[in-house]
Amino acid sequence: MKQQPLAVIAVGGNALIQDPKKVSMADQRDSVQKMIGCIADMIEDGWRVVLTHGNGPQVGFALLKSEHARDIVPLVPLDYAVSETQGTIGYTIQQVLNNELRRRGIQRNIVTLITQVEVDANDPAFSQPNKPIGAFMSAAEAQERHQQDGWSIMEDSNRGWRRCVASPKPQFIHEAATIEQLLNAGSLVIACGGGGIPVVENADGSLQGIEAVIDKDFASSLLAQQLKADLFMIPTGVEKVALNFGQEDQQWLDDVDVATLKTYLEQQQFGSGSMKPKVEAVIGFLENQPQAKALITSPYVIAEALQHQNGTWVRAQD
Repeated sequence: MKQQPLAVIAVGGNALIQDPKKVSMADQRDSVQKMIGCIADMIEDGWRVVLTHGNGPQVGFALLKSEHARDIVPLVPLDYAVSETQGTIGYTIQQVLNNELRRRGIQRNIVTLITQVEVDANDPAFSQPNKPIGAFMSAAEAQERHQQDGWSIMEDSNRGWRRCVASPKPQFIHEAATIEQLLNAGSLVIACGGGGIPVVENADGSLQGIEAVIDKDFASSLLAQQLKADLFMIPTGVEKVALNFGQEDQQWLDDVDVATLKTYLEQQQFGSGSMKPKVEAVIGFLENQPQAKALITSPYVIAEALQHQNGTWVRAQD
């Protein structure tokens, strides 16, 4: 019997916080509730699904709470903060999706898996930390943390000083085989939260967490490659990828191949902090899985996009 198609769907952490004034766990649950119907539709239509998610705002909250309580309890290391958000966000998605499937009369096991993602200890990113995290600080406080705690610090968009860490490229998803076993058993899996917990392998083969963050889209792309997914989907804040975004000659992309996307990258068409990593993640996936497809679209028009009535579809070749 032919196996059902597999989709890896990478949901951004900002998709859970649509209003900066509404950031409570109840607000985030409401955001999940609004978007989960499209995922449930895919499951009902026969897709096997692995959900990944970002955690940018949420891990920032976890670090901020730790900073405020540092005179009472020990500071939380960054890798532990990532694991914490994997649990809290995964729990929210898991419960909301389970409730929606039960409402439709669908019985499926849903598993949130704490996921470790190996990076190269010699990745050049470690020599040039550039990912701001945590609370804003004055210049004096930032300098003090740099001297006392060894933090790398940076000025962030004229808003104040922040700690910054490396964002190395993911090399291997350690729980990928377990995810595949869960899928084969009929489960739906939530994994690679926040890009995964960054770990390095020691000389004896043991793993060790490190102070870094991994791009969620790159980690999701790698997971989709390891699982040999049929579809890699990135729900984001726009319905389609655009050329000349926000300008008078803006042009939406409906269907494009990898070679053409690479040309647009060379033309610097995509913002480094927004669409560029998504495009690069899609290219990496399709170069490894040329028979598959990739889709970038809004989480609220997934149903239309799967019917090729919306979204930007990407294929390996013209």
